[in-house]
Amino acid sequence: QVQLVESGGGLVQAGGSLRLSCTASGTFFSLNVMGWHRQAPGKERELVAAVRRDGSTNYVDSVQGRFTISRDNAKNTVYLQMNSLKLEDTAVYYCNAETWPVRKNYWGSGTLVTVSS
Repeated sequence: QVQLVESGGGLVQAGGSLRLSCTASGTFFSLNVMGWHRQAPGKERELVAAVRRDGSTNYVDSVQGRFTISRDNAKNTVYLQMNSLKLEDTAVYYCNAETWPVRKNYWGSGTLVTVSS
């Protein structure tokens, strides 16, 4: 089993910044893809950004150039630096990780990000 614990959410004004962290613990050999998803009220959950073990990344178009995902493999931790936050970034942000070589997906419980005007 793998546990994912997120931190760093909160209330921020539009244009501000937040940094989310997610640390994985438990029994696993390695983590392959780690990522952040978000779910805004009344909307479906969407992938925000993902980073593979080799460091390659991908982002949803709406955050490109504003958000940066990174990971520390030694700490089993993934980060999401969010800059120039907009009202529409308000959502619950969920950490996700896939173990390797046994490919199983795990989710954190979520952290709320609220962007105010």
